[in-house]
Amino acid sequence: MSEYLKTWVEINRSAIKKNYRTFRNILSPGIKLMAVVKSNAYGHGLAHFAKEISKLGADFLAVDDIDEALILRKSGIKKPILVFGYVPDSFIKEASLKNISLTISNFDFLRKIIKTKLIKKIKIHIEVDTGLGRQGFLGKDLPAVLVLIKKSKNIEIEGLYTHFAIAENPKFFSYTKKQIENFKIWIQAFRQNSFKPIAHSSASAETMRSSEFHFDMVRVGISMYGLFPSKEIKKYVKTKIELEPVLFWKTIVSEIKKLPKGHNIGYDLTETLKRDSIIGICPIGYWHGYPRALSGKGEVLVRGKRAKVLGRVSMDMITVDLTEIKGAKRGDEAVLIGQSKNKRITAEEVANQAETINYEIVTRINTEIMRIYK
Repeated sequence: MSEYLKTWVEINRSAIKKNYRTFRNILSPGIKLMAVVKSNAYGHGLAHFAKEISKLGADFLAVDDIDEALILRKSGIKKPILVFGYVPDSFIKEASLKNISLTISNFDFLRKIIKTKLIKKIKIHIEVDTGLGRQGFLGKDLPAVLVLIKKSKNIEIEGLYTHFAIAENPKFFSYTKKQIENFKIWIQAFRQNSFKPIAHSSASAETMRSSEFHFDMVRVGISMYGLFPSKEIKKYVKTKIELEPVLFWKTIVSEIKKLPKGHNIGYDLTETLKRDSIIGICPIGYWHGYPRALSGKGEVLVRGKRAKVLGRVSMDMITVDLTEIKGAKRGDEAVLIGQSKNKRITAEEVANQAETINYEIVTRINTEIMRIYK
């Protein structure tokens, strides 16, 4: 199918399975695994990835919004689903009927749910802000939260969770530990009040770093896709854990031409050829999610060799230097992320060149680009 496309994403099913097994082997028996498939499964294709990871045995799925949750239900996913983010009040009843669990992180939404007339109880996860400074109830809110949920007859306290602020860097473990101490106060209080929520705090980084804070469930996001959440964690676990990148992003060489030394390349004349050159055009640009920050410094792989991006990354095209690549021709595959022969360009490398993080690189790949599961 890829021969009919100008750009596409290939997803390696074997890599998904390998990464899933890696995390299952980390967890003690009885610990649930939540696969985070939010934001179009970090750019990997929401419904397809959710089906793959569900078949492998993930206990829970997590999404960003109610739209993603409904897409999964419509696609036939039966697994428990938790929505992390904001949900409009008008979707409370539908979430209840379709067994979609909602995050409750403020009193306004909690009171709204309690007052809503429901046919069946709605499952909720209480989120606690233990130090991230984002969504979540503060420590002082605990007594009032307990009063409200004990009175309610239409909610089921399914989960209780928090987000770490700096778990991606083991050097700041003391801050993470402080967050956990705050979180444990909530766990103890809920259990003393006869609630038995699934407690969860560890995302990819803390799941790999230590089993100390796995509690009842872990939430694995970026690393289920074969990417490390930070270079610090990668270094910390390098002798114990191997991950295999799941995503390959490819395009083609759509045009080749010879240009003389001194010829300008691209908008704003940001690059001038220093030699007689063979240049290639690839029909990919920042509209597709290829960062404009890679202008003049990004690289793609053609025939197992690196071809530098020349001049500006345009909306729908880039220009690459093919001078040293013998036999390059129109229609050749050009790898943006992935492997060609024995050469590889990783999402981390692209992120470093663009001065961002691998999360942003993969999640910003345009959703209209076809994902091909192989």
